[in-house]
Amino acid sequence: MSKTLRILFLGTDFFFILYWLVTFFHLIPEEYLYQDYQNELLVIWNWSFFPLDILISVTGFITLYLFKIKNEKWRAFALLSLTLTSCSGLQALAFWTIKLDFDLMWWIPNLFLLLYPLYFISKLITSKQQNVPLQAKHNH
Repeated sequence: MSKTLRILFLGTDFFFILYWLVTFFHLIPEEYLYQDYQNELLVIWNWSFFPLDILISVTGFITLYLFKIKNEKWRAFALLSLTLTSCSGLQALAFWTIKLDFDLMWWIPNLFLLLYPLYFISKLITSKQQNVPLQAKHNH
């Protein structure tokens, strides 16, 4: 795993947890809240991401741990975490697009979540395919 990917895992997973702590304790200044923040349905929509984001963090931290102890299962956890991260960004952007709300304060982080995993998913799949021995062919 590249140093860049390790840093991205650590940063993304840390900031997901930080975001939810800040959200839970209402520490985001009002001027930075998304449009219609007082709308109960939007608050519920936002909290609907909590399980997904925490699962992303858990799988990301597991990935880092498995890589550190040289367990090859880190690749599977990395692919899972990266896929979920991209889905989280996509879901948020789909919502903001349908709502016609294009606030860069919310778009930029979600574009990051959508796009950065795609590069590393491709790299992980390609590198794994190159390391897999060809199966012996059996003639019957």
